[in-house]
Amino acid sequence: MAGATLAFTGGGTGGHIYPGLAVAGALRARGFSGRMAWIGSAKEADRAVVEAAGIEYFAVPSGKLRREFSLENAADAFRVLAGFVASRRVLRSLAPSLLFSKGGYVSVPPCAAAASLGIPYLTHESDLSPGLATRLNAPRAQAVLLSYEETRALLPAAARAGAIVAGNPVRAEIGRGDAARGRALLGIGSEVPVIFFLGGSQGARQINELVAAALPRLQEVAFVLHQSGPAASGSASATEGCAPAGPRYKCYPYIREEMPDLLAAADLVVGRAGAGTLWESAALGKPLLLIPLCGSGTRGDQVDNAGLFVRAGAARSLVGREATPEALVEEVLSLLGDRQALEAAGAAARRLAGRDAAGAIADLILERIGEST
Repeated sequence: MAGATLAFTGGGTGGHIYPGLAVAGALRARGFSGRMAWIGSAKEADRAVVEAAGIEYFAVPSGKLRREFSLENAADAFRVLAGFVASRRVLRSLAPSLLFSKGGYVSVPPCAAAASLGIPYLTHESDLSPGLATRLNAPRAQAVLLSYEETRALLPAAARAGAIVAGNPVRAEIGRGDAARGRALLGIGSEVPVIFFLGGSQGARQINELVAAALPRLQEVAFVLHQSGPAASGSASATEGCAPAGPRYKCYPYIREEMPDLLAAADLVVGRAGAGTLWESAALGKPLLLIPLCGSGTRGDQVDNAGLFVRAGAARSLVGREATPEALVEEVLSLLGDRQALEAAGAAARRLAGRDAAGAIADLILERIGEST
């Protein structure tokens, strides 16, 4: 399998990169040894993550896609056009057999460029409700890949019949996490419950504020592990977003290599309802307390995701004004105090993420490019 070239696109957040890297890893595990290249944004964080996985990276201009009116739309329209031109140039040079798109606004110009060059592409949607990028990419995609069957009815009519429910890819190293190693990193034994607060790769101010307010009470019953997000641009403090130090508290602005072990050590995960948090936690059978992003500036995808996990019995949620420090403490105490409920939620989460999505998508890609294991 050394002759073919495969291209990937997506970015802006970890949720649009790590699933693509999971597919790349599954392809390698199946013996694919051809060239892999990623077309992404100019964000250095995106480049660093992709190149660390051994994949070539090509940055192209990208403009944010907005549903609402904004004066910034005009400037972004030019960036999208520039991204299309740059993507055509990269794709002509690469001549890939197929482009795999993980979605997000970064993916729209490369997918349009691929279509204009006759290069087939697959586009994947992680959320329950399809985003604007998926809606734009879907009409000319060879197939639209979904995480949930319920998403099919929300696609453009022409894309529904050919859509494939594959699940959301989770990187293989997540499954190799070791709870004992994670607890050793935290300096605690097996007798202390661990609550893992996840703000996502971008961090989450609301969650950081809730941790700070609830920490004194939470430390009485558990060890609090907190991923706060990187410090604000220009800030001198790498711990911005972290709560004041406490006896049972450890804060990481961003977590890379330690994530599998730390996630394995968690008894309860509290975080947003982005696809990455949901599926990586669910793959390890972790019960969830979700605080989805909602309100103006969001299309409501996290509220939809959280609702699905709640209905499946895998999570509880605090939405909007429900997410107070008092309510957070009450829900945490309720879950940690009921081992049976905690285990039932974890089992339901594992059922939701039961399929090997990365492997299934890798097999589909190999089939589409005429190679097999």
